[in-house]
Amino acid sequence: MKKNSAELPAHLQKYMVEQDYDQYTPIDQACWRYVLRQLRNFLKIHAHGSYLQGLEKTGIEIERIPRIEDISAKLEKFGWRALPVSGFIPPAAFMELQSLGVLPIASAMRSIEHLTYTPAPDIVHEAAGHAPILIQPEFSQYLQTYAQVARKALLSSEDLALYEAIRLLSDLKEHPDSSETEVDEAQKNLEATIQTISFVSEASLLGRMNWWTAEYGLIGDLKNPKIIGAGLLSSVEESKHCLSEKVKKIPLSLKCIETNYDITEPQPQLYVASNFQNMTEVLNELAKTMAYQKGGLDSVRKAIQAKTVNTIELDSGLQISGRCSDVLLADGKNEMAYLKFEGPSQLAYRDVELPGHNKSYHSSGYGTALGPLKNQTWSSILTQENKMVDLVFQSAVRVKGLLKNHLEMNGQLILLSFENCSVQFKNENLFEPAWGVYDLAIGEKVVSVFGGPADRGAFGETDSFVARRVSRRQASESENELLGHYQKIRDLREKSFASSELENSIQALLKTHQEKFPKDWLLLLECFELLVQRAPKAKNLIQRISAELQALQEIHPQTRGMIADGLLLAAQL
Repeated sequence: MKKNSAELPAHLQKYMVEQDYDQYTPIDQACWRYVLRQLRNFLKIHAHGSYLQGLEKTGIEIERIPRIEDISAKLEKFGWRALPVSGFIPPAAFMELQSLGVLPIASAMRSIEHLTYTPAPDIVHEAAGHAPILIQPEFSQYLQTYAQVARKALLSSEDLALYEAIRLLSDLKEHPDSSETEVDEAQKNLEATIQTISFVSEASLLGRMNWWTAEYGLIGDLKNPKIIGAGLLSSVEESKHCLSEKVKKIPLSLKCIETNYDITEPQPQLYVASNFQNMTEVLNELAKTMAYQKGGLDSVRKAIQAKTVNTIELDSGLQISGRCSDVLLADGKNEMAYLKFEGPSQLAYRDVELPGHNKSYHSSGYGTALGPLKNQTWSSILTQENKMVDLVFQSAVRVKGLLKNHLEMNGQLILLSFENCSVQFKNENLFEPAWGVYDLAIGEKVVSVFGGPADRGAFGETDSFVARRVSRRQASESENELLGHYQKIRDLREKSFASSELENSIQALLKTHQEKFPKDWLLLLECFELLVQRAPKAKNLIQRISAELQALQEIHPQTRGMIADGLLLAAQL
């Protein structure tokens, strides 16, 4: 098992990978350096005050991609640690990791084609976006509280389909070997998937809350807010755009969850928290509306609508995990009489699976009556163990069978087991003797309904915890030659050369480079920076490179802003 991840629950360990620092090419390092220089220059003024401190305290440098284990060692002083993952991981897994004080960091580096913004998780977003702000105690606490709440959210089957569609499109957009046809098909698939969404789940509402705070949040004065969200802190383009008058600024409130977002476009509006307490207050408001706090019939109906594995907890403390498929109601009342679960189910108590009541035992589903008995007490029933008993609930559910045993936890009766049992309600046979043992959950009310199985480790794999890996590609012969050019510049940067030697080396490299790679601008910018900083007397070469970069801006307009920003910042060295 990977270092520092062995103590994680088993169902989370599968997402952990080795960072494999050797995977980063000289181009990756140049891309990191460009983005971090631009971000630091802009965000030293426009980010929340803790951001620059956070870069320093988490050991995130401009010159090279950080080692995640080094970030983790520094984050431990602030109650967190960092572990590398492969690209997107399911939201449920991400939230559980955060609730445990773990920052998952996608270890891949964005490509030169996506310097200002990447649709896929990468080390710029996770390390330079999320990690620095974790040193802020109130925001750190907000994130962990948020993760605890989000873990309880009901995730729908539609959410899972949408996640898969987004993940596929993002991976294809970032992977250089993807064809236009593949990207177009993935885009159409995402659009079609969006059209199938029939309701907004709790997980979607929590996703919006996260987006408008931890990812794209602003904080402070409405007219002059500071950037706090990792999505903005890791995007040169969006960090500048978000503070312009083109983007509407709205005071943060619970209404933010009514606003959806498009990950492929700049946001037309952003929410501004007055302070970190404001974020926590809004989160708590949202939590009060959720099924895990409310319980009751409406919450059960949410679980049925979700069509995923969730947990229904009774007032006895017994927890039933599985896909709740139906709830039967008592005549003329809005009271639950019977719960039905389809597929593998689990019985647990205080998030620990009951011995013998795993999803193999309850492989075909589970059902149980609810509510008080009619003219009977549970204590009187227990005196009839190993006898035929006839239970009649106030709802009119009738359970008749041989009582074999019972289970109590902390002095509370939670389960009765019957053989040769039949269960009837409104002339419907809910259980028949030939089906085997009938396990009756004891409980009159549903006090909580929350996402996922109660004992996730014991339950095993669910659709919401599937692990995937981002594939790596092999460089072509031409790409290897390009990498060699970038390595030469990196060697020049990391070694001390006399100004004349530096000038001659760069001049010789550029002669070959511009013949073979006439559209490449980042290496030219690297050369320009080095000369300005270490060989300022090489004015002719500096002016020549500057002119060539400006010419590339006109030939390739998509790089115009990046080149202009790079020249401007390099000139300040």
